[in-house]
Amino acid sequence: MDALYDEHPVMFKNNPLGFIVALILCLVGIGIIILLVWHLKNKSSRLIVTKSDVLYEKGLLSKERSELNITSIRTVKVKQSFWNRVFGTGTIELYTAGDAAEITAIGMPDPNRVRDIIKAHD
Repeated sequence: MDALYDEHPVMFKNNPLGFIVALILCLVGIGIIILLVWHLKNKSSRLIVTKSDVLYEKGLLSKERSELNITSIRTVKVKQSFWNRVFGTGTIELYTAGDAAEITAIGMPDPNRVRDIIKAHD
């Protein structure tokens, strides 16, 4: 499996204010717990795009995997707030035949690259 995109959600770039607040709360002690939980949540999600498939995994102890064939993807929606655009992150939603997104990956780095890869191999 030759991955064209293989990323976990990012912490600081996706929510810089929350990250700074958690660092300040480290002085009290509770910030370390917040950062640890946040880190584990981000590392338990992963988006992989190959030439033929898109795989989204999430979960630490129990896993949930969603796999889509690139040819079945009809719409790729990239959502970015102002700060997401500044830091190069965003939410990626992949749609097939239905009205609901099959895969929603939040906080992914360089989301426009994912859209470009999918559209190039469609």
